[in-house]
Amino acid sequence: MQFKAFPVLIAALGLSTATSTHADGTSTEARWADAERRATATVKKMTAAEKTILTHGIMPLPVGPNPPPIPADAIPGAGYVPGIDRLGIPSLKESDASLGVSYVFGLRKDGATALPSGLAMASTWNPELLREGGRMIGSEARAKGFNVLLAGGVNLMRDPRNGRNFEYFGEDPWLAGTLAGASIAGIQSNNIISTIKHFALNGQETGRKFVDVKIDEGAARESDLLAFQIAIEIGQPGSVMCAYNRVLGQQACGSPWLLNKVLKQDWGYRGFVMSDWGAVDNMQAALYGLDQQSGAQLDPQVFFADSLAAIMENDPLYAARVDDMNKRVLTAIYANGLDSNPATRGGAIDVQANAAVAENVAKQGIVLLRNERKVLPLRRSAQRIAVIGGYADTGVMSGAGSSQVQGEGGPAVSIPLGGSGPFAAFLAQSYHRSVPLDAIKAATKQSDVRFRDGRYVSEAVAQAKQADVAIVFATQWSAEGFDQPDLTLPHGQDALISAVAEANPNTIVVLETGGPILMPWLARTAAVVQAWYPGARGGEAIAAVLFGDANPSGRLPITFPASEQDLPRPKLDGFDTFEPNFLGTPPTPEARLTVDYDIEGSDLGYRWNARKNHTALFPFGYGLSYTSFVTSGLKTNGATASFDVKNTGERAGATVAQLYLVSRGGEAKQRLVGFQRVELAPGQSRKVTLTIDRRLLADWREGSWQIPAGDYQFALGDHAEALGTRVTAKMKSSRWQD
Repeated sequence: MQFKAFPVLIAALGLSTATSTHADGTSTEARWADAERRATATVKKMTAAEKTILTHGIMPLPVGPNPPPIPADAIPGAGYVPGIDRLGIPSLKESDASLGVSYVFGLRKDGATALPSGLAMASTWNPELLREGGRMIGSEARAKGFNVLLAGGVNLMRDPRNGRNFEYFGEDPWLAGTLAGASIAGIQSNNIISTIKHFALNGQETGRKFVDVKIDEGAARESDLLAFQIAIEIGQPGSVMCAYNRVLGQQACGSPWLLNKVLKQDWGYRGFVMSDWGAVDNMQAALYGLDQQSGAQLDPQVFFADSLAAIMENDPLYAARVDDMNKRVLTAIYANGLDSNPATRGGAIDVQANAAVAENVAKQGIVLLRNERKVLPLRRSAQRIAVIGGYADTGVMSGAGSSQVQGEGGPAVSIPLGGSGPFAAFLAQSYHRSVPLDAIKAATKQSDVRFRDGRYVSEAVAQAKQADVAIVFATQWSAEGFDQPDLTLPHGQDALISAVAEANPNTIVVLETGGPILMPWLARTAAVVQAWYPGARGGEAIAAVLFGDANPSGRLPITFPASEQDLPRPKLDGFDTFEPNFLGTPPTPEARLTVDYDIEGSDLGYRWNARKNHTALFPFGYGLSYTSFVTSGLKTNGATASFDVKNTGERAGATVAQLYLVSRGGEAKQRLVGFQRVELAPGQSRKVTLTIDRRLLADWREGSWQIPAGDYQFALGDHAEALGTRVTAKMKSSRWQD
């Protein structure tokens, strides 16, 4: 791991030094070095039979055509790898966990606290808050007996229609890597392992197990791989989960370039690589860098058990690799204290305190996109409020798939999509038990609040005409295994919003979506609130923003395109050819699908728009407040930057100061190089100092990072399309390797 970069990142992000030390006070480097020494010694004590115990695991659930016997000490969850009692090695008990401890069909008969979606978390631009969210979900996992969380999703949004965008942290490598790393650090503060996933370039669900990504190495290193690299440096995850897709013709879980060259050699990663469930094709994946076969019953065969044991007896190359595989798993176990501080099922969970964490994340992650005539915050004296659609009388939407979390008692409502098969239970639109309608009524007890479900446009319009304010809740369900066909709202909701806005000029739209959408009705609305999937206390958070109990401070971590024609791929590759398939298996052995990421290279989202001179519907970094801010006085030498932020409004609030590289050597080149969330009282100002990671200024060429000499221009921005005065720094030529 690149520990030498860690102090620089801590300074650049303004994170507390607690993230660079363990609970016992030891440094990150010392802890990992000691763990590696212990792991090497333990491997020498292992018998040949023991050396293939940690190299494979099962999914301990009664699903699939041939579910394996489930060991007595396994917990219903994503994975189980048996330990070795003789050597004091604990079993690995794994739960899906990007947004909380996964519900797994309710088989454990318990619930967990659901954080808002990844995009909601990313909209906070607040690493410390995400660290707290990670600590919270990690504590719940530990109390349930799990010691591995399959969290840390950091795949960048290359296509806004990707069904798993809601799990991830946006389109920018610095923002996404920073936030994912903070979340991972929080999780692992509980003496459990977090993964980082899905390594790498896992940009769509269509054909997800056979889609082949074509991309130049430099473009990959400057975008998706950089996000992983930054997150690994900050979070020090015990495990990396490789992806389903192919990269440059090879399965990601069997790519020597990704796993051996980039991850282990160039980045010095010392933890272990686990496969995604059902992502292993052959034995050779072990030689190519895969250390553990996860959920092995979903693969064609269990490659890393008896077959591996047989081949290592006669092949010194495999024998050495198996020793390394075990050392890496053990290093992660020891570095995170799984043996010395074991997780015990039945631990105490402070449900209310954890719900408060989720609510705080939701409040900071809600983005105010439009606020005409200052219709928001709402007056509590409004005589009549019409609340329409989106199951707002029942709960708030959540994304589906392996990351699905539900609180005690399960979903408030679950709408099955039908179908059959072992994973049909994943295919349901589920809502958390946090009711926006109840929260709105509680916030304005003197108003007459009436709800209509929006099934009939005429009924909704009739209510809107009689109300002072109409609040339309609109939803877009997203799920693992499926992509969106386009960026419209489903079930005729665009027409519903248009009709209501026509009937009432004070129409407010609250969006619960898994990603960006088009808004043909935008100009007719008074306000638009992007609430994403707001988690366990989403209803309360939405009401707090609507009535001004919370001043909106979220900023978009992604670009909302003005048109699908503005995207690098106006149509998602393979969508018209291949049927949606949760497992992602090819329909025939000959099925082929290639996605060309060389079109945009490292210029994702706002960078693509800058390159093509596109104007977004809502740009990256955008978000409104109930107060106003001014940033000024930018000074930079290209390595650090300082400036002042002032609250020029009449109420307390927070903004996100954003620093962009805007040109290099006279060539336009836009990149986010620094950010800081700043909370200020009215009239208060604060000086902000940022450290600029030099990789954000460089290109990856010929096996190294290179900064060409020349003038580098920087600017502060309210968002990616509203940049201030440019400040120039002269930079010398430099070149270095990871």
